Amino acid sequence: MLFHKAIRFFMLFSAIAAVCFSTQVRAEDRVTLERNSQAALSSLIAQNTAARELSKSAVAILVFPDVKKAGFVVGGQFGEGVLWRGGKAAAFYNTGGASYGFQAGVQEYGYAMFFMKESALKALDSTQGFEVGVGPSIVVMDQGKGVTHTTTTMQDDIYAFIFNQKGLMAGVGIQGNKITKITK
Repeated sequence: MLFHKAIRFFMLFSAIAAVCFSTQVRAEDRVTLERNSQAALSSLIAQNTAARELSKSAVAILVFPDVKKAGFVVGGQFGEGVLWRGGKAAAFYNTGGASYGFQAGVQEYGYAMFFMKESALKALDSTQGFEVGVGPSIVVMDQGKGVTHTTTTMQDDIYAFIFNQKGLMAGVGIQGNKITKITK
């Protein structure tokens, strides 16, 4: 009986995930990706004081406007983004990852990484993919932290902001994430 309930739940979850991911996972083209990325960055800077301050001194900002994540025991996430340097699109990247553990749900979100040092930016392209959690220090900012930091206290390599979260993803598991340069 419990086995049948688990199968029904998995089938329902699979149907929900299929509907959520039926839209194209990859951006349609370079122009659309640039437009969506710039709009997401502008919105983040307008709404978040810490992001606004960091944008003034960041050497580059990598923005993933739409990352999709789904999982049921095994999960995955994917999105594409633009590296902004000097107000211009300098390169394109994808972010992907896998997770394993007690988890279930579907979620969409965006994130921006503010590179504060040239050495951190060079690490992004120095390997066959930038593994989050390996290499330069990354600080994930939340609203409370953003209010207490100033440009004199912000001395880390990279600051990340998560925004536009939709959906629900719950659970505990092991997760990895990799950022890789792509050609558009």
